[in-house]
Amino acid sequence: MARGIQREIKQTKPFTGLEDELFSALLRTADHLEAQVAAFLKPYDLSPTQYNALRILRGAGPAGLACKEIGARMLTHDPDITRLVGRLEKRGLAERQRGLKDRRVITTRVTAAGLELLKRLDGPVAEYQRKLLGNLGDNRIHSFLRVLETVRKRSA
Repeated sequence: MARGIQREIKQTKPFTGLEDELFSALLRTADHLEAQVAAFLKPYDLSPTQYNALRILRGAGPAGLACKEIGARMLTHDPDITRLVGRLEKRGLAERQRGLKDRRVITTRVTAAGLELLKRLDGPVAEYQRKLLGNLGDNRIHSFLRVLETVRKRSA
C-alpha cells in the first residue's frame, strides 16, 4: 500500500530508496508551501519573490543593495532580479539610483511605501507561519533546521 508522498502523487511503483522518497517529499512540500504563500500574498498584489526582495531591501537599510546582492540573498533563485526590481519600482515600493562616483553601479532601496506594506504584512505573515509550522514545537523545528542546513551544505 502506498504511503505519504507516494499516495499524494499517485505513484504506483516504489521509490528507489528512502533518499528518493525524501527528496520527492521535500520538493512536493516546498512547492506546496510556495503555492500557499503565493495565495496568502495575492490580496497584497505581491508574489513570494517580490515579498522576499522587499524584505531583503528593508534589511539592507538606507544603503540599499545592487541587484547582484539582492539575488545572492534570495530564498529562491530568480534569474532576472533586474526585472523583479523594475516591477517593485513601477509600484513605488522600491527605487533605483545610479552611483555618483561610478555610474555603472545601480543601488536599489525600499521606499517608504514599501516599508509601510512590509509593516502591514509583518504580523499576518508571522501568524500565518505559526499556523502552518507552530504545531511542530521548538525542539522539532530546531532539529529540522539542522537537518535542512546539513542538506544544503552537502548540495552546495
